[in-house]
Amino acid sequence: MRYKIVPPVRDRAFLVDAQRAVPLVPGTVEDCCLRIVDETAAPSRDAAREYLTFLQALELVAETPRGFRRRRVDAAEADLGDAFERRVFGASEVLDALRGAESLTTAEAFDELRDHVPRWERDRHTDWEAEWLERTERLLGWSVAFGLATRDDGDRYRSIERS
Repeated sequence: MRYKIVPPVRDRAFLVDAQRAVPLVPGTVEDCCLRIVDETAAPSRDAAREYLTFLQALELVAETPRGFRRRRVDAAEADLGDAFERRVFGASEVLDALRGAESLTTAEAFDELRDHVPRWERDRHTDWEAEWLERTERLLGWSVAFGLATRDDGDRYRSIERS
């Protein structure tokens, strides 16, 4: 399963704090979101819900029949880049585009992602291109945060080879 949610980019410390806010014993979505808002800089419950889903995509939390629970994974040490690339929709496509080019701007990376955007996604937004351009920018930002890419001063992104 690949997750579509790509929240605004934060640093790894934010993800560590957000994961720590989720209880080890399953809690409801509402409870988990309130805890994330209380213990991080998440601006709202809706934003916290996006981060909760993103933590699930990164395999830092798990959804159970009784709610969400923190997984016993050290977010500070985990290879979040691997989970990001495997489980977040658009991440592997953007990273493949970066690997195939010397460097890309956000607009150029979006051009590479454009054909992968499902028809139903295009139909659900009045300006789907603006929506997905922003999503591409976030995908690139998280790629940098997880050590998969770098960004230079000219707003160009480059892939980082992983060993």
